[in-house]
Amino acid sequence: MQSVRKRRDSDLTTQRSSCDIDSTSGGVKENVPQQKRPYFPRFHSDLWFCLTLQNWILDFGRPIVMITLPLEWFPLNKPSAGDYFHMAYNFITPFILLKLIERSPRVLPRSALCLCLITLVMGASIHLVGDSINHRLILSGYDLHLSVRENPIIKDLKPVTLIDAFELLYFYDECLGHLMWYIPFFVILFFYFTGCFTKAKEGTRLPVSGCLLLGPSALYYWYLVTEGQITELFLLTFLAMVVVVIHQRRKGLSPDSNGRFLFFSFTVTVLLVALWVAYLWSDPVLRNKYPGLMYVPEPWSYYTLHIKQNP
Repeated sequence: MQSVRKRRDSDLTTQRSSCDIDSTSGGVKENVPQQKRPYFPRFHSDLWFCLTLQNWILDFGRPIVMITLPLEWFPLNKPSAGDYFHMAYNFITPFILLKLIERSPRVLPRSALCLCLITLVMGASIHLVGDSINHRLILSGYDLHLSVRENPIIKDLKPVTLIDAFELLYFYDECLGHLMWYIPFFVILFFYFTGCFTKAKEGTRLPVSGCLLLGPSALYYWYLVTEGQITELFLLTFLAMVVVVIHQRRKGLSPDSNGRFLFFSFTVTVLLVALWVAYLWSDPVLRNKYPGLMYVPEPWSYYTLHIKQNP
């Protein structure tokens, strides 16, 4: 009997020791930090295509639609087709930027993301009101290549304080609205770019879809920089991207396909802006409206000066 009890006791001790070993090993496994999976980037052709398409249609196309459609369809005291385009832009663009950030391997703080998107929508909404009235002034004979006080339809207004009101409208449209709109826009794109670096060679080449979207994307950013008068903001963003590329290359990292697409688009945009400035460098009228070293005329000012008056 004693031998049987000793065997049972020995079996119990071995079972307890094995259970202790399993529990300790399981605890060790829980405390071991899980290694991150290697990041193999995929080109977000769907988001880049949607962003480029809606930029061309809803942003670049809205003043064209506003001017070309018959005035009887959209009276001057009612919202025009371009206004509805702008409203759609204010909804779609933040959504695409949000989805782009969600696919980024680098997490942006939610409070910062919400602040950027709220500011972007506020700035675009301010611009919606100012731009809507501005294009109605164009239909009434307003010349964009002249300042507010130099326009024939403005300088004869009575009382004179109405001119101050139009200058205030110009400030909200071209200054405050643009800054509140484009600063968070480029902040989000820049932050997304900082997460587009990898050691993997796969996914770093620009696919065919990216090559096809590169030209339209860069051309739209040229329009955004010149018409929005945000040359300084764009150049600061581009220089910051160059610094990030140099810093990451020292770590052995290179931009993935999405980072290359964004960086190449901005690079081509810089070249297009330089060619645009060189082409209009000696224009006396535009030089008078855009004084200073940072001389970047607006395309619509060029339109009212050289195309509208000389059909």
